[in-house]
Amino acid sequence: MSNKRLDYINWDEYFMGVAQLAAKRSKDPSTQVGACIVSPDNKILSIGYNGFPIGCSDDEFPWEKTDTTPDHNKYLYSTHSELNAILNYRGGSLEGTKLYVTLFPCNECAKAIIQSGIKTLIYDSDKYAGTDGVVASKRMLDAAGVRYVQYKRTGRQVTLDL
Repeated sequence: MSNKRLDYINWDEYFMGVAQLAAKRSKDPSTQVGACIVSPDNKILSIGYNGFPIGCSDDEFPWEKTDTTPDHNKYLYSTHSELNAILNYRGGSLEGTKLYVTLFPCNECAKAIIQSGIKTLIYDSDKYAGTDGVVASKRMLDAAGVRYVQYKRTGRQVTLDL
């Protein structure tokens, strides 16, 4: 009789890995972000990544982030991964769920996270910490009782052959 494997990945590694894999779908040349929403019993409910809304061609809309001309700035058109994951969910309430995301959410996504009922946020990078958007995001999440914790990397390598 053989014993079970002991080197399997844990839930946080699994769900953050799914978020990281979702980020690979983003066509954004500067920042690729992925998100994964999980039920309290560890079932994946929805996935999202940053990009343009359905029907808005990523060949016709801008990917530039520094141009101040409305026609040439991606921030006016792109949808963040967290909002995409929330909007992609078709199963009813997200009350009490967890959100795994590769980049700490902006203030606009924090509003959607709070309103949707997500109660726990596990994020990987916080590279924009200290910016107005992230400061506002953390203030709102704190006020609404949404718990957020930074993902603790294990250093484990997982290879996918696609």
